[in-house]
Amino acid sequence: MTHTKICCISSVKEAELAVRHGASAIGLVSEMPSGPGIISESRIQAIAATVPPPVATVLLTSRISPADIIAQQKRCRVNTLQICDRVDHGAYAELREALPGVALIQVVHVTGEESLAEALEVGPRVDALLLDSGNPSSPVKELGGTGRIHDWTLSAKIVARSPVPVFLAGGLNPANVLEAIEKIRPFGVDVCSGVRTEGTLDEGKLKSFLSQVCAADSQ
Repeated sequence: MTHTKICCISSVKEAELAVRHGASAIGLVSEMPSGPGIISESRIQAIAATVPPPVATVLLTSRISPADIIAQQKRCRVNTLQICDRVDHGAYAELREALPGVALIQVVHVTGEESLAEALEVGPRVDALLLDSGNPSSPVKELGGTGRIHDWTLSAKIVARSPVPVFLAGGLNPANVLEAIEKIRPFGVDVCSGVRTEGTLDEGKLKSFLSQVCAADSQ
């Protein structure tokens, strides 16, 4: 079964909608240099508190200091951290020690062949990878939420060789998610703008997206 993460959740109502339709995880976006869906830490904590297990509550963080990430998790009280920028490899051990039971997802922005090496190097240190279409090297960092599709050929190579589960993100929507799953076979898919209308989670688009995920799994 392909897992589904519905990102950019902005309210308890949106979280309930995503969970009701079978989301495996919800994404809660904290302060970022760019991109959609940013909400306050107090709102993240309030939303996360309403989500029943086993649905993952995923904090998207742009912080790179282990101390800052640890403090943020303790304020937001989520069960999963999505690290959207590059961090020193020693950071993962610090996070593991300070936050036992909290899962770690590292974002790898697929910008070229070098992304494969990056994924293979960081993979053993985390619980999962998430492939996205940002650019952490741009003058204003793009750490997700671009709505762009990256090179799925590279994504497929990463999925095939990764030592940990891989989520696919970047420009997914009801019209292309079936093809993406067929070509890449990720552990999970991640969607934000593709299931929204004027910034609000759209139940019709959400149902269509999830039905396409199910269709891909049945093939």
